[in-house]
Amino acid sequence: MTTSQLTHRLAQRDDIEALKALMDAAISENQRPFLDASQIASSRMIMGLDTQLVEDGTYFIVEDDGQLAGCGGWSRRATMYGGDQTPGRSAALLDPTKDAARVRAMYTDPKHTRKGVGRLIIALCEEAAKAEGFTSMELVATLSGEPLYSACGFEIVEQMVDDRGGAGVPLLQMRKSLIGDFPNTL
Repeated sequence: MTTSQLTHRLAQRDDIEALKALMDAAISENQRPFLDASQIASSRMIMGLDTQLVEDGTYFIVEDDGQLAGCGGWSRRATMYGGDQTPGRSAALLDPTKDAARVRAMYTDPKHTRKGVGRLIIALCEEAAKAEGFTSMELVATLSGEPLYSACGFEIVEQMVDDRGGAGVPLLQMRKSLIGDFPNTL
């Protein structure tokens, strides 16, 4: 029996093309049980890499025995989700004393799901956000990501549909306290 070895590092600008390919595969395959073809196409329009995360040094790459297995990060900026091409982004800095840090752009290569990649990224994000004084985190989850986030202690605070890419994509805004329990307000 072989055991995989997950390692992590911060993403760099020269990782961007590989990250985009991983994201495309994750959107295509991991969402298939939850979305139809038009919703998956719409997801490509509203999701993806926000290079601001790479520039801010808050975006992680996870490798499994040297292979790109997943990516994700956190942000101290106002944008909740979406890639460089998504309308309505805001680079405004959040106030850790009153705002929640954002978990952003979480993707796992379809060949590496259920191996701890997502949990590792969440733990890295939580640790980094706490170190900058944040006491809570928020994210916008796809239906395929919701089980991971729930297992990591996030609770649904709002259900929504994003139709900016054409077909409506169901999403869930979720939140977690980094210092104690956060009540579910749904």
